[in-house]
Amino acid sequence: MKYRSEIDGLRAVAVVPVILFHAGFGAFSGGYVGVDVFFVISGYLITIILLNEIEAGTFSIARFYERRARRIVPALSVVMLACLPFAWLWMIPEQLKEFGQSLTAVVLSVSNFLFWKQETSYFAAAAELKPLLHTWSLAVEEQYYLFAPLTLVLLWRFGRRRLFWIVVAAAVLGLLATEWGWRYAPRANFYLSQFRIWELQVGSICGFLATSHPPGGKNLPRASNGLSALGLGMILFAIFAFDKNTPFPSLYTLVPVGGTALVVLFAHKGTVVARVLSARVLVGIGLISYSAYLWHQPLFAFARIRSLVEPEPALMMALAVLSMGLAYLSWRFVEQPFRRRPVPLLPSRRAVFTATVLVGVVFATIGLYANLSGGVPSRLDRVAPGSYAETLLASLRRPSAKLDCAPVPPGENRAPLCAAFTPENPKLRILLIGDSHAGSILRAFAGVGRDNAVYQMALPGCPPINRTALHRGAFDMRECQQATRDQLQAVREGGFDVVVLAARWSLYAGREDRRFFALGPEGDPSSPSLETSRATFSSHLAATVQDYRALGAAVVLIDQVPEHPVMPRKVIEQAVLLGLDHGSGPAQFEQAVEESSTTLEANGKVQGFAEAELDKLRGEKVWVLSFDELFAHGGRYLWGDRNGAYYIDGDHLSPYGAALIEPAMTAAFTKIAEELKAGGSAPPPP
Repeated sequence: MKYRSEIDGLRAVAVVPVILFHAGFGAFSGGYVGVDVFFVISGYLITIILLNEIEAGTFSIARFYERRARRIVPALSVVMLACLPFAWLWMIPEQLKEFGQSLTAVVLSVSNFLFWKQETSYFAAAAELKPLLHTWSLAVEEQYYLFAPLTLVLLWRFGRRRLFWIVVAAAVLGLLATEWGWRYAPRANFYLSQFRIWELQVGSICGFLATSHPPGGKNLPRASNGLSALGLGMILFAIFAFDKNTPFPSLYTLVPVGGTALVVLFAHKGTVVARVLSARVLVGIGLISYSAYLWHQPLFAFARIRSLVEPEPALMMALAVLSMGLAYLSWRFVEQPFRRRPVPLLPSRRAVFTATVLVGVVFATIGLYANLSGGVPSRLDRVAPGSYAETLLASLRRPSAKLDCAPVPPGENRAPLCAAFTPENPKLRILLIGDSHAGSILRAFAGVGRDNAVYQMALPGCPPINRTALHRGAFDMRECQQATRDQLQAVREGGFDVVVLAARWSLYAGREDRRFFALGPEGDPSSPSLETSRATFSSHLAATVQDYRALGAAVVLIDQVPEHPVMPRKVIEQAVLLGLDHGSGPAQFEQAVEESSTTLEANGKVQGFAEAELDKLRGEKVWVLSFDELFAHGGRYLWGDRNGAYYIDGDHLSPYGAALIEPAMTAAFTKIAEELKAGGSAPPPP
């Protein structure tokens, strides 16, 4: 196969945006499409090699896999080996356990399945802490390599033309599958091969076209300045115009994939695009692009883990440059020696396969140990008694005195009525209903429960909104519908004076940063858009309030507490591993708590719509309580202080957090009781 320098230049156009996207530079919001460019290039080059060998009668499946092993395994093994000491020193048990799983998955070429099963969104903050997340694309390619050569050989008997159209049909079906996938199974759609291999097949189609020989003797298609420029423009457009909210893969993916196909087919020698892509610097980056792709994600992930918070842009840019330096070294001293002709390292095919298996067994064994040991939690035994870290960790433990209301696991299709506080001669009978947020805030009613009877009916993951269907939830939508019917019936039969609605409202109101929860009218099977979901949220929440008012109960809506981009336990445990619980550590610890807490602005973007809708419902015997100000400090809502963590995760209050708002909750319900006794409805301050 004739060498094309412009293909290496195209690899540079693919890898640089991927690296800068993962570094967090917003200008490259669609930089992830570089992976799709790589897919097309891989499909193109592999198909040309296979077609030439099949037509010449020299094809060997053993030789094919030997080439793949020499190309993929050496550099990947070095990067995985380099990750091990940093994972041991810096990763908390949960992270190390998942890292161990990824080591084993990489060896087996199934890491795309692992990250799908771990429910890891490629664009989530948690994904940025996974050093081997990027190997999902290697797994897709390896899965393609498993069947592509044999498929071509087996179907060759039908003739080249028919085989070409079979590949075209398969690619079209794969593309159409993504249109279903991004709507109903977005994580699977992103990671799994059945939604991705069509991109490699587009490259395969290009390979068929590039090796066709018309009567004139010249390969088709021929060079074209216009089409090659259009193709490069499409790739660049996707890099700078797409973002994490772009449905992907989907028909949108045709922009970078189609653009790559145009460049591959029409950017031949003599075109402007070929000259640009053949520039020495681009070709040089293209040559080391595989190693650069391997190195960048571990560097960024461990930097984020080590910093506790998002590192400064200058550091991330420095690491991006470092990834290029490491890429050159691994290309020069690892990749090339194993591929060098005529005498590479491990010159025999048997030696290559044996070494590949042995290295795989070693990494898989290490991965299994990290996984089965639960991430070696004994590494955290160094927490000093009475230290800042010990105090914070203790705040996450549930107190020994338990309430009668135990949480109900999702899937049990019930939200039982239970008594939390039952004083003699209560002034009010109060029913708290909602999702898991209603459960986490229940302890804040301890003061209210001294004079009032407080009951709870809560089902995690279910909004307390009547006559709605929850789409993209964690379980069958009928469970939530039954829960709201049970809650309404309990108020109808129980003689409650006040109904309190508490939930993670922003999750059900529809969020621009999420796609998996949405509300529609009960009985409507169609998955709603963001606009229709919000319309349903507004109308049905208002109707729910009226349902309870019609039964004679006053209604209190509790605004959800601020959400955070981090898990407090992870930050605390990470700080312990880094030794920040002694010496000057506590000051750094407090700084990490503040810097990892959400800003008022960021929280407003997430919850603003839901908060506005709740405020609209204030009225006669309808109150809206918010406790946000209790968490506010310096332009942020803190997830903890020196004495403990307010949250057990990113959005649920810990017992310590519930204790923080208990006085305000007690004061608010004291005023509500006074207003109800007087017959008024002025909303009290929290």
